[in-house]
Amino acid sequence: MNAVLDTSTVVSDGVRLAVRASGPRDAPPIVLVHGYPDSAAVWEPIRAQLDGQFRVIAYDVRGAGASEAPAHRAGYRLPQLAADLARVAEATCGTRPFHLVGHDWGSLQSWEAVTEESLRGRIASFTSISGPCLDHAAYALRGDGATTGSRGTRLMQLLKSWYIAFFHLPFVPELAWRVVGVRAWPLWIKLTEGIRVEVDPALLRNAVNGLELYRANFIERMRKPRPRHAHAPVQFVVPRHDRYIGPGLSIGLERWLGAYTRVEVDAGHWVVLRNPDLIARHIRNFVRAHEFGTSPGETLSPPSAGQQSV
Repeated sequence: MNAVLDTSTVVSDGVRLAVRASGPRDAPPIVLVHGYPDSAAVWEPIRAQLDGQFRVIAYDVRGAGASEAPAHRAGYRLPQLAADLARVAEATCGTRPFHLVGHDWGSLQSWEAVTEESLRGRIASFTSISGPCLDHAAYALRGDGATTGSRGTRLMQLLKSWYIAFFHLPFVPELAWRVVGVRAWPLWIKLTEGIRVEVDPALLRNAVNGLELYRANFIERMRKPRPRHAHAPVQFVVPRHDRYIGPGLSIGLERWLGAYTRVEVDAGHWVVLRNPDLIARHIRNFVRAHEFGTSPGETLSPPSAGQQSV
């Protein structure tokens, strides 16, 4: 039987964030950060797999779920999102280092914390699912640096990212979500991911507020990428059939990450919903490797030296 779910509120820069925690209080903590247009509810199937052994913490990011939204677009910038994570971790983990897991935008924003020197020593490991570092992605799409793939690979990623340009249009994306998006969402997920989902009551709010995540960060990071070096061990879980993030964005990052783990899985973007047991297993193995020194079950060599597929 899973532990009782504890709910609380953490205030970060005046914004109240809704936090849910379960599992033994003295167990190694894992913080889960959800993506767009989800809320922390997307993690519940994975929480059920993990909170028998770990203290599992998930929170609604600002503007989503039961969390408040900032008044201005600047409140969605990456440094503020990293500060939110730090406040949640401080409130729920104290000074104990925590293991971080992000999916989609939850991963994109978590890279800011994983590469921010002020959080060095606080993050014990990071598992990234379908969400590259925007700075690393910008270098890769420019063809700058180490292994970035062919020009065709970079073009394919740009085509996959068409929706990002659409999200930057004024008014139109909000209208699309209000008129058809919310009603069409379950059908879209069924057609593209092969799973049935119930509509999150907060979906419209999540989707409309979350557009500011894109507008506040993408253009600046693509124009002026920063050298970002990870200070925690990194694991990529790469869905082979991801319609939005190409596998090339998790290859050739040794100069930023050192040796890292990369595992491909036979799934689509919302693998956290379709295959929660598989994702929980990769999280569990990686956390154990860096908490207890056990084998993670994957190679820790750079991807060019070998990678594991599942």
